[in-house]
Parts: sequence; C-alpha cells; structure tokens
Amino acid sequence: MKRALLLVAILAFIATDVAWGQGCSQCRMMSEQSAELGEDSFTSNINFGILYLMAVPYLLIMFLFRKRIIGFFKGLRKG
Repeated sequence: MKRALLLVAILAFIATDVAWGQGCSQCRMMSEQSAELGEDSFTSNINFGILYLMAVPYLLIMFLFRKRIIGFFKGLRKG
C-alpha cells in the first residue's frame, strides 16, 4: 500500500512539474522578448538560472530533515 502511495505521489509530482513549470511572469516576458530578437541562448540560460535558484531550498530541506527522510524510506523497505 505504501509503495502504491509513493508511486502515485511521484507521478503527481512529475505531472504538476510539467503543468505548473512556466516560471514567473517577468521571466516569461523576458524570454518572449528575446525569442523575438532571435536570442536562443537566453531562454536556456534563464531556465537554468531558475532551476539553480530552486535547488537551494530543496537541498536545505534535505539537509535539515535527512534523518526523517531516511527513516521514511527505511520504513518503506520494511513494509
């Protein structure tokens, strides 16, 4: 049961990432303007920058709650 719940959570996370991953309105406006000018590298760089900025909070959470996270996955292996 726990494995099925984990699988559903992972699939939901992947689906929401695709559906809600457009970025902020200012970043979107800038990327649309650069697309009109023919600057292809700007859009890939702005996307990389957004991913870089979003990685820091996730890594911080993983560091702070690592014992609970490890305990959760050990509990999944047992049951």
